[in-house]
This record gives sequence, C-alpha cells and structure tokens, in this order.
Amino acid sequence: MSEAHNPARPCRVVVLISGNGSNLQALLDAQANSHYRIVAVISNRPEAFGLQRAAAAGVAAQVVDHKSFDSRESFDAALIQLIDQCKPDLLVLAGFMRILSSGFVQHYQGRLLNIHPSLLPAYKGTQTHKRVLEAGERQHGVSVHFVTEELDGGPVVRQAVIQIGAEDSVESLQQRVAVEEHRIYPQVVAWFAAGRLRLTAQGPELDGEILPPQGVRDPIS
Repeated sequence: MSEAHNPARPCRVVVLISGNGSNLQALLDAQANSHYRIVAVISNRPEAFGLQRAAAAGVAAQVVDHKSFDSRESFDAALIQLIDQCKPDLLVLAGFMRILSSGFVQHYQGRLLNIHPSLLPAYKGTQTHKRVLEAGERQHGVSVHFVTEELDGGPVVRQAVIQIGAEDSVESLQQRVAVEEHRIYPQVVAWFAAGRLRLTAQGPELDGEILPPQGVRDPIS
C-alpha cells in the first residue's frame, strides 16, 4: 500500500494543525536529531497558536480557512493543492480538527499519520478523558495510527498506556496523556523517516514485521 521512505534523504513532513500546536512543538524539537524535516505547517484556523510556533522555528506557516469554502470537498481540494506544492513524503495531523474526505485520505494513503488520545479502537471521537473517567476505566492512553476513511479507525502503529488513579480528573488525564503524545509521536515519525515503517495490505510494518492490532505498546506509566 505504501513504499518505505528512502532514508538517503531527509523525509519531508507537512504538519496540519487547528490549535495550540503542542504536538507540533514536540515534532519541531525532535527533528534536529531525526531524519525528517518539517517543511510546512498548515492550519484551517488563522488564530491557531501553532502557526506562531512554526514561524518561530523558521518553518513556512500557512492558512487554509475552512470557513471560506462551501463544502468539505472544496476545502480538501484547496488543501491538497497547497500540500502537494510542498512535495511531502509524510503528512502529519497534530490536533487538526477537521474530518477529512475520502478523496483526501486516499490521495495520501500510506503517508498520513494521526494521534488520538485513547487506546484505540476504544473511545474514538472527542472528550476521551471525560468518557474514560465516566466509564470507570483503569487504563487510558494515546495511539498513533495511519489514517483511513474511518474516523480514528486506521491501523495503530504505537500506543502508550497510563494507569488511571482515584485522584485523576479530566485535566490531570489530559496533562498526563499529553506527555506521552509528545514522547511517542516524534518517535513514530522518525521510524517512517528512517524507512523502518510503512503501511502494507496486512497492516503497519515495522522493521519488516507486521505489527499486532495495538501496534507497539509501551509499558504502563
């Protein structure tokens, strides 16, 4: 379904954001010691703080405001046109709060990653921290996955797990999960950039081995 990136040259990465951009910052901070380079940051919201993070790092920051388009498809078409001008090897969603059309996902199949604050396939969608607390779960975490047409349904590459304590709140879970997000997302991008990770018809392949459904799962923290 996708070829592994050729590590003979740095992997060109475009990052899509909608807000604060904390995962973008983690990716920017890690790129000096990895084989990828963020060549552009694009937001659908002109007020997104992540655009300032990109500018501070000397990365081209651009806006495609979804409010300027009358349909999801026309927005996605404009987004594709801008992204393709950057000639990316990998597209990374970092808090990009738009549901992407089938055409968009298919265009970047095998080179489109997302991060989601739950242990997928559990708790797809929004408000995951609140929902796991209400359900009385004992574990929570974060998943990095390849994007498919199913919302938060693409094959998982890596997960980090945290133990939920009696003292935990929505806010504390959000903070603890964010720490794990900022740790594992740059590492997965680095795997792709090094030619170690690719998406096959059987699922994500890392170092020549097909990953299990939960991907690489880190020890509980």
